[in-house]
Amino acid sequence: MGYGDDLLITKLASKVKKQFPDRQIVIGEAKNQSAYHSIVYDNNPNISDCRNLEKSKPTHIIDYHPYNRPYIDYEKSTNTNYVWKKFKPNPGEIYFTKKEKVDAKKIILEAIKFWRRSNKKNYKKIIFLETSSTKIHDRQFSIKHQNKDWGAKNWQKLIDVLTKDFLVIKSVHNESKKNLSVFSPNNMDFRLACAVLNEADFYVGPEGGFGHVAAALNKKAVLYFGGWINPDAIGYDFHQNIYYEHNLSPCGEYKKLCSHCEEARKKITVDVFLKHINKISSN
Repeated sequence: MGYGDDLLITKLASKVKKQFPDRQIVIGEAKNQSAYHSIVYDNNPNISDCRNLEKSKPTHIIDYHPYNRPYIDYEKSTNTNYVWKKFKPNPGEIYFTKKEKVDAKKIILEAIKFWRRSNKKNYKKIIFLETSSTKIHDRQFSIKHQNKDWGAKNWQKLIDVLTKDFLVIKSVHNESKKNLSVFSPNNMDFRLACAVLNEADFYVGPEGGFGHVAAALNKKAVLYFGGWINPDAIGYDFHQNIYYEHNLSPCGEYKKLCSHCEEARKKITVDVFLKHINKISSN
């Protein structure tokens, strides 16, 4: 599962830990008595490291795995399309180390220096931005994530407008494209990126992991849902969720490139994004 899915279960883990304070709480598959580790759970006082459990203490497995995600209707889904349930997630929890907090503040200071080198005016707000999934070129997930994606050209047009007034910090991973007008720190792993997001004013990007991080950090966000998945399945009410209303939405297509998703990319323009961004930046 992705980091967003990992974050979704952390709120429940907190409740379970309060119910069973003497047990080691792990996430996994109860049927097989197996647990898995995620860096999202690092430093979380409610979730034990499944790689280093104490044999003398009882363990409680929260049954959560790729085949029981609460927003997917598995009975109605097919071998080509997901069907979504109506589901309202509770914002998760992520706990940073002191070093992550310090490093994030250093990156913010570097970003401010980056802005001042080419701008005499002050920036309006700090935006943490992501434009693509780490899995968009993964053979197993490529089609799905291309259908979910807003498209590189659209993101570039948005960046060109935003960087005139906003200090934009972009998460960089192997599939990301660097942009000279955006501050893109090197060697920023997912957890450090989350800590930097915590120092920013709001998040802009596709529905996915960082959207859930923004919710966990109580940050405003403008998210692209397109026509692949709908906000009623996985969105937060306090975010600006951009969705393509159409009789084919949400399609959930993951086996072939979808013309409906392509239409969504064309219909949801940069101006649509800017309208939502200006709305939250003025508050």
